[in-house]
Amino acid sequence: MSDTAGLAEQIQAKVSELAEEHGVVGVAVGILYDGQEHYAYHGVTSIENPLPVDEKTYFQFGSTGKTYTATAMMRLVDQGKVDLDATVRTYLPDFKLKDEDVAAKVTVRHLFNHTAGWEGDMMDDTGPGDDALQKYVERMVRLEQVTPLGESVSYNNASLSVAGLIIERIMGTTYEQAMKDLLFEPLGLTETLIFPNDIMTRRFVVGHNRENEDTVKIARPWWLPRGNCPAGGISSNARDQLAWAKFHLGDGTAADGTRILSKELLDLMKQPTAEMKGSALGDYVGISWLMRDVDGVRLVGHGGTTNGQHSEFVTVPERGFALISMTNTGPSGPQLNHDLEKWALETILGLSVPEPEPIALGDEALAVYAGTYETIAATCEISAENGRLAAKVNIKPDFAAILRESGEEVPEEQPPVPLALLSSEGDQYVVPEGPGKGMRGYFTRDSEGNVVGVHLGGRLATRVVSVPEQTDAGDGALTPA
Repeated sequence: MSDTAGLAEQIQAKVSELAEEHGVVGVAVGILYDGQEHYAYHGVTSIENPLPVDEKTYFQFGSTGKTYTATAMMRLVDQGKVDLDATVRTYLPDFKLKDEDVAAKVTVRHLFNHTAGWEGDMMDDTGPGDDALQKYVERMVRLEQVTPLGESVSYNNASLSVAGLIIERIMGTTYEQAMKDLLFEPLGLTETLIFPNDIMTRRFVVGHNRENEDTVKIARPWWLPRGNCPAGGISSNARDQLAWAKFHLGDGTAADGTRILSKELLDLMKQPTAEMKGSALGDYVGISWLMRDVDGVRLVGHGGTTNGQHSEFVTVPERGFALISMTNTGPSGPQLNHDLEKWALETILGLSVPEPEPIALGDEALAVYAGTYETIAATCEISAENGRLAAKVNIKPDFAAILRESGEEVPEEQPPVPLALLSSEGDQYVVPEGPGKGMRGYFTRDSEGNVVGVHLGGRLATRVVSVPEQTDAGDGALTPA
């Protein structure tokens, strides 16, 4: 798009169209293109106490907050107070895990590229006090090691709490105050907040969950437990989110010219440190940033999810482009974000976003993928029937109990999610239809070729049933779907 005239109107029209199509209660969008900022808003903050979503409205942006924690750590690296390749115990001598060897060897860098390997979704509520992070990290001693340290990518929220505690110890203050001192104030992010007491006096959205076409409920509780904050407990409005994108598209200086981070370290965050091609997260992980290539152009970003709130954050550094989208409705929010991003890349940047090409296999060939897989939070039953795979995810009882103790509703039983294998992509799949349409993932194999795991939403679920002898039954049997 060479002419930006009317772009704001096009963005607003598309946002409203998608919000209506997907039944999203409220959404705020910001796009940076050709040096100009464009914003669009639609809907209301809450179905119970509705206020129009506008430029002042706060959303939780969830795991995009991991990039804030990482950038704060990089400021400490810049100041010579942290070495990315030093062990965690260099800064937290009392750090313990179930696997003592991993506890002794894990580095700061491992915390930010999801290769630490332990169970990553510990959601214990360790209280609202200033010791919440310390208590959380102390409880990590029970976590199982799922994959060898540094070997493969599996999304890990718990590792960010370890990083947050390191920041606390070095700064001699709370994580929240450290973020204010290291990032929010120097960058002029006056509308970026963490504590509910700060947010509740302003206009903010609540999350919603759509149970069916006609029923939408408020998602409670609103706040993420304080011990999980470094993984995704920050809120802001669209302008501050776009300001965050502009900083990371820049040279490491704030809007007023103050040097915040060296350009070398800012750029280092966007360099791949681990590969995960075919994952829902993207193809590569940098230092918290997730990356993929579209039409030969590198995309760098990190979306997020909290209870009933779903956000997208993507930049295209070589084009000086950024898109942020924050929604307050699940599970349809991610679909809006996906469709809006695809529209923007194609319409504004002229990038072709190819549709995945599923293949059709017989049940015998698909049977090698069928079985039971698990994470710390859930089990996944994958079945092969009538020429397709289906994944049935169930929350584990002990994890459901933790959610209930924190006041959170346990998700209702969901129907199986279809998985379509992709042509010429080995063991990669895509969700071809339904709420998760477009989400990608892949199966993993051991050295003997047996399927031993599956990446679901970026998390590695390991197989827990005996694996039968398998043959490459799919060779020569692939036909276009």
